[in-house]
Amino acid sequence: MLQNMNMKQQQHFLPFSVVVLLFLLHCTTTLAQPAAAPAPPGPTNVTKILEKAGQFTLFIRLLKATSVSDQIDHQLNDTNNGMTLFAPTDNAFSSLSSGTLNSLNDQQKVALIQFHVIPTYIALSQFQTVSNPLRTNAGDSSRYKYPLNVTTFGNSVNVSSGITNTSVSGSVYSDGQLAVYQVDKVLLPWDLFGAKPPAPAPAPAKPKKRKADAVADAPEDAKVDNSSATSLMTTQTILFFGIAHAVVAAIFSL
Repeated sequence: MLQNMNMKQQQHFLPFSVVVLLFLLHCTTTLAQPAAAPAPPGPTNVTKILEKAGQFTLFIRLLKATSVSDQIDHQLNDTNNGMTLFAPTDNAFSSLSSGTLNSLNDQQKVALIQFHVIPTYIALSQFQTVSNPLRTNAGDSSRYKYPLNVTTFGNSVNVSSGITNTSVSGSVYSDGQLAVYQVDKVLLPWDLFGAKPPAPAPAPAKPKKRKADAVADAPEDAKVDNSSATSLMTTQTILFFGIAHAVVAAIFSL
């Protein structure tokens, strides 16, 4: 009877041992498998970066309406130049005078948004050594067009367009290729909102010539004609007095 019980215990223990062995084999196989590689990052999308940061709703709307966002994404993903973006907050747009944006046509709105984009990557520490004026995607950076100047005081970065003066109030995003900085004022370019330079003074009018000078400056043929006219008048005068003298003499001889 005891022998039968031992045989029954062996029958119970044998399947359990097999289960444990299979479990250990499964764990060993699982641990031996390499971890799955992380998925490659997708293309950079500037509007998604701003949406994630929040408080840039109006700037995002203008980026999309002017198609500047597509231009930025294209430059970032198809070139190695990098890019820097000054992003005004919603409060920055709200502080503009009423009708400021509505006064611009579509082309001017594009220029306004492009004025906030620098076509190179600039880290915060690099603002201390940049050359002014900065070249933006708006183009011409001359005095009365689209000048953008940056000055630094310690860790503070100040940005001036000649009309707007503001500071970088925070770093929104930076990956060595794209840098997005928060500014609390909309950068207004001089070409769209500044006083136009005075028109150049007209050339002074030439003084009128005196009669004597006019005669002196007259062509040689004109001078010859005047001499001939004077000679003719003199001949006529002499002839007149000669005839008059002959008539008088004839009268007195009667």
